[in-house]
Amino acid sequence: MSGSLNETAITEMAAEWYRKLDVHAPMVEILPLLAEEGLEMKFPEAMLNNLAEFEGWYQGVIRIFFDEMHKLKEVSVKINGDRADVHIVVEWHASVWKPPAAKSARIMLDADQTWVVKASKEGKPVIATYIVNSLNYHEGSAKL
Repeated sequence: MSGSLNETAITEMAAEWYRKLDVHAPMVEILPLLAEEGLEMKFPEAMLNNLAEFEGWYQGVIRIFFDEMHKLKEVSVKINGDRADVHIVVEWHASVWKPPAAKSARIMLDADQTWVVKASKEGKPVIATYIVNSLNYHEGSAKL
């Protein structure tokens, strides 16, 4: 079902992904955006290879970061048969509080990412590979 793999559908799915991350959406809303089989996710702090590992990671990060805002700055899509290679740059702002600090800190960065998107059994684009290539911190940002 490669017909669902078009630039518009993939860009809309990426925007939906980040909207859901911003509001700490429940797993039942997040999981349909990920490939059920062959999932590979590489974050600076973790390598995840299936939905269960993603769920454990996600449940941890939504308890660390708050007041999140993701803004897509770049989405470049190259369709190659039944997959799409996607380059994303997303601006991410989040607050974090590390006890016993008196105040929270604000993280502000651009995350450079590479995704591989495939069509689900239902024909919708889903993330099969998600790699954070680099984090480029803004001036005055706290560090992870």
